[in-house]
Amino acid sequence: MTPTGRIRADLHVARLDGSFLLFQESGQPETVDSILAPYVLSSAVELEDRTDGSVVVAVLGGAAAEDRDDSLVLAPSVLGRGHDVIVPPGEPLRRLRERLGDRGAIEVSADDLEMWRIRRGTVRMGIDFGPDALPAEAGLEDTIDFTKGCFLGQESVAKVRNLGHPPWVLKLVRSDEPLRRGSPVLADGAPVGEVTSVAEGDAGMDAIVRVRWDAASRALSTEAGSLSLRRGY
Repeated sequence: MTPTGRIRADLHVARLDGSFLLFQESGQPETVDSILAPYVLSSAVELEDRTDGSVVVAVLGGAAAEDRDDSLVLAPSVLGRGHDVIVPPGEPLRRLRERLGDRGAIEVSADDLEMWRIRRGTVRMGIDFGPDALPAEAGLEDTIDFTKGCFLGQESVAKVRNLGHPPWVLKLVRSDEPLRRGSPVLADGAPVGEVTSVAEGDAGMDAIVRVRWDAASRALSTEAGSLSLRRGY
């Protein structure tokens, strides 16, 4: 976080023997190594860029492929459940795909994964919230250890937690009518936010919307029609 409690990066941490592996989606405003570098004040701590072309394969159901010399199996997955297999590209990746296919795994596209994310209500930095967001707005407040002492952004986060609320909130909603990302969200006919993510399903459109706190409990709609709340953050 920044000193004012805004989110600088959203990442996944995997524990290895004697070290940690940090996963960060591309497209975020700052890379986690550049954020952490100024705080490395001890020779006992080193940062190493492991962006070497390896592929992260998320295995959401069943057992992960066994650990081989050319791969690393980690749990839980960056997607929140299952396992991740980190494997070099080329022949090792091809063999992994074959092993998973032999076990009945079905490979999905990036579009399928994005729809799955939205239907589960998993928010994404750079899509549903940006570097101006507070953890409470993005549903990430439970990732903060409030017992660990001083940390960047502590005062702002504590104020939101104990005395107030974030200026914006994210909600998972459903619509019977088509929705588009970026469409205004309305309350009593006035704009109070926007649609940030959309996934089409058999039972209508699932969407994540970002709205002002003061409008969060009011009936929401778009120009296409009303929105029903599935979950708030």
